[in-house]
Amino acid sequence: MQTVPYGSWPSPVEAALTAAHDGRPEWVGLVGDEVWWTEPRPTEGGRRTLVRRHTGGAEESVLPPPWNVRSRVVEYGGRPWAGQVRDGAPLVVFVNFADQRLYRWRPGTAPRPLTPLSPVGGGLRWAEPRFRPEHDEVWCVLEEFTGDRPTDVRRVLAAVPMDGSAAEDRAAVRELTDDRHRFVTGARLSPDGRRAVWLAWDHPRMPWDGTELVMADVGGGGTLDRPRTVAGGPDESVCQAEWAPDGALLYSSDRGGWWNLYRDGEPLCPREEEFGGPLWNLGRRWFAPLDNGLIAVVHGRGAGALGTLDPETGEIVDADGPWTEFEPTLATRGGRVFAVGASPRSAYEVVELDTSPRAAPDGPGGIPAGAARVIGAAHDDPVDPTYYPEPQIRTFTGPDGRDIHAHIYPPHHPACVAPGGELPPYVVWAHGGPTGRAPLVLDLEIAYFTSRGIGVAEVDYGGSTGYGREYRNRLREQWGVVDVEDCAAVALALAEEGTADRARLAIRGGSAGGWTTAASLTGTDVYACGTIIYPVLDLANWGAEATHDFESRYLETLVGPYAEVPGRYAERSPVEHADRVTVPFLLLQGLDDVICPPAQCERFLERVAAGGQVPHAYIAFEGEGHGFRRAETMVRALEAELSLYAQVFRLRPPGVPTLELTPGHRGGRAAAGTADTGGP
Repeated sequence: MQTVPYGSWPSPVEAALTAAHDGRPEWVGLVGDEVWWTEPRPTEGGRRTLVRRHTGGAEESVLPPPWNVRSRVVEYGGRPWAGQVRDGAPLVVFVNFADQRLYRWRPGTAPRPLTPLSPVGGGLRWAEPRFRPEHDEVWCVLEEFTGDRPTDVRRVLAAVPMDGSAAEDRAAVRELTDDRHRFVTGARLSPDGRRAVWLAWDHPRMPWDGTELVMADVGGGGTLDRPRTVAGGPDESVCQAEWAPDGALLYSSDRGGWWNLYRDGEPLCPREEEFGGPLWNLGRRWFAPLDNGLIAVVHGRGAGALGTLDPETGEIVDADGPWTEFEPTLATRGGRVFAVGASPRSAYEVVELDTSPRAAPDGPGGIPAGAARVIGAAHDDPVDPTYYPEPQIRTFTGPDGRDIHAHIYPPHHPACVAPGGELPPYVVWAHGGPTGRAPLVLDLEIAYFTSRGIGVAEVDYGGSTGYGREYRNRLREQWGVVDVEDCAAVALALAEEGTADRARLAIRGGSAGGWTTAASLTGTDVYACGTIIYPVLDLANWGAEATHDFESRYLETLVGPYAEVPGRYAERSPVEHADRVTVPFLLLQGLDDVICPPAQCERFLERVAAGGQVPHAYIAFEGEGHGFRRAETMVRALEAELSLYAQVFRLRPPGVPTLELTPGHRGGRAAAGTADTGGP
């Protein structure tokens, strides 16, 4: 063991390695007996490819660059593909990110567009495609812009002909519903094909506030007739609905304070656990019925485990294995479940759980009944796993005695210790959303810091999901208060108990976490510096006309209606109090971000400069939007963040480029992978 000060330990967890392993497999589905999914390619411009797992087990990326399988519906996207076997070969439809058109594709051929382009606003966008072979159609969610403003948009369920007749003709797209609801999810057809259900909601509610479960009759010509609301409402969030094989309607609702499962309106397994979550992306699945009568479920408090629920007894049997967190993407075939799971020691992998009495053979040997195994995107340690951090699941006490859930990652190195008596620096991570939470999984970004001797505290502040509706509702009209207080309470508690150095605390976050970071720097004296990533900074100018439609009225629940509390918007906005920033900070922004536009960063920096000589750096990346996806961008951002902490905390991490901190004036714009942090 070597004795080296905290923050200066040598580490093989380099920024380039971290970027190359960023992201996870998503949108698992079946094409015949084969499992397919989407997967990130950070080194290929940040695109997402479609991966096919052949029956023998070999994986193949089936769409070469520049094809990018990703939808922009509600900007956060939704399920972008569907597949089936037709005439003995795979047939796939997918959304291409660049033009948002729906394409038809078979292996060995070039993709053919099924939908047209539109010159109006954001154009035509598609999500949750589902085949209707009896009509030679694909049913989808259609998002159609009617003007140039972000809120000039309508959403309906629509049928796209598979013969390509709509590729140049918008009129050939058959609308299945009217646009009475602002938001809709994809339709689910009953086993007998006579009924369909979907979710709908309207401004100012977000889907975790209140949704309606709509049912309609399916006419002989493929129409949706007599739509009516059968569950949900303004104060009840239904986040998913499916049909059981026997025709019963299953759905997840939080009417009892937790997202629990219901069958034809009756609770199946009432627990103080979540069997659902926030619908940030259309097509998320927390449960899936199986042919044997069981229901695959992702459930838990905080982290979500994968299990099977017996609806007759209410008993749940969780999958054996190392995975502690599963994503809300499930596919089923017979008694087999396909999911995406991870753990603090392994990244996200495609997992198969077999619940059938006998194993279904798939490659050599098959698997025993009830067992789980990795079948795709298998985790392969890019470095010695002794460099990975060991998380602690903790609950802290905040203002008014409220609980605050957090994951604490102490500094960890297999061959280094700090000098006796030295306390480590810690960075508080505020997650995005803010209606979200921090997953308990291996994150090489966290290991990048902890393996160098910098601790990380991920805080699930009040408003986070995974802990019931009451915990989630703590943030109602309290954004910028509860989140800031909870993060500060965790940071100070770590210092008071002797875990962290009180003089070396930092905070960082992206999107809503960027807001919490900026609000913390302008409203508290807890932190010595901060990293603000594609943030919300100006409440009054982030709303109906400045951001996308999905969140354009989100602030009415997070802060309050502007017409009623305009002073609150100014009081809490970091841009209005930029002169209060007295510690160094790094601001990172994508120039193509339509959710948190760069104009807010520009205004914030102008006011910081007017208020004094605060050391800071601004790096704006061309070609990046809300969430960095290109490897070169992630490398530059991560190294810049570490350099900030090194300078402020007086650390000496080896091999890290020095970030120029420019007091008093703005930084520059940069192409992805480069940066100009100086200049007038």
